[in-house]
Amino acid sequence: MGSGIWSTDVYSATSRLRAATGASAFAHTDGGARTVHDELNPYGVAVRESRDSAEHPSSLAVAVLFDVTGSMGRVPRVLQTRLPDLLGLLLRKGYATDPQILFGAIGDATCDRAPLQVAQYESDNRMDEHLGRILLEGGGGGQLTESYELAMYFMARHTSIDCHEKRGRRGYLFIIGDELPYPEVKRREVAAVIGDRLERDIPTREIVAELTRMYDVYFILPAGTSHSRNRTVRETWRGLLGQNVLELDDLDALCETIALTVGLGEDAVGLEEGLDHLAEIGSTAGASVSRALAPLGRAPLATGGGPGGLLGPGDGPGEGGSGVIRL
Repeated sequence: MGSGIWSTDVYSATSRLRAATGASAFAHTDGGARTVHDELNPYGVAVRESRDSAEHPSSLAVAVLFDVTGSMGRVPRVLQTRLPDLLGLLLRKGYATDPQILFGAIGDATCDRAPLQVAQYESDNRMDEHLGRILLEGGGGGQLTESYELAMYFMARHTSIDCHEKRGRRGYLFIIGDELPYPEVKRREVAAVIGDRLERDIPTREIVAELTRMYDVYFILPAGTSHSRNRTVRETWRGLLGQNVLELDDLDALCETIALTVGLGEDAVGLEEGLDHLAEIGSTAGASVSRALAPLGRAPLATGGGPGGLLGPGDGPGEGGSGVIRL
């Protein structure tokens, strides 16, 4: 629920110990697990919470959910190795005062053993532990769809965040993937994976509208994945999220892109200053981050207190275009 303080020294010491002993940072998967870790199982979870405390009086919820099917399986390993860069920018550069980070993984509810995995919001090194518990199933249904809509349903109805509830400021949700959501949140899948009993299926556009009341939602489309060049994927997500679709040409720039997006959304840094910060810490991600965040410079940025990136039916830049799937 966000207690504790992140320590790069603890992270580095843990990494050195793993290297010395041959242990994996993803012990759950690499140890042969075939089911969701109990700590990340969404079934029966009432809420994942981001809460204020004396230690963190101005909590800011930052959720990062990534597709772990097919060619997307490298994403959590990149996140794990670059956590210090993400936390360093958010904290040392003052992009967010009290960030609390939730990690989760997305699969396909039509065929995978682990269609959804969701950790808790954390401020300390437990977030590294949560990453290590993710099952990197690598499945997927072989189509152009994964269960992103199921993950968005969970975030809309099973998270509770003080930045929004106490201060009227939305949190941040980053979805990293290269495929489409299904057109509807299916009630039978919600019952099987999360445990809720719904009266009807929910159109994906409807759950996006609900979700974006609480979070600024971004879809990151990394280069080098199976469908990174697919126009239908790109334009369909733009129809749902507008300018908040970020095309990233270097997966290793993922953490820096997330950090600067939060900094921009919090009005804590401008893009040029943020790129200078990357250079200061020795990051080579500046050019990739600049290209990824260019859409945010061409349209009003969705900030925690503003109207956000939500588009109504027919308003999306991809709506009506060739190859666009209407959700």
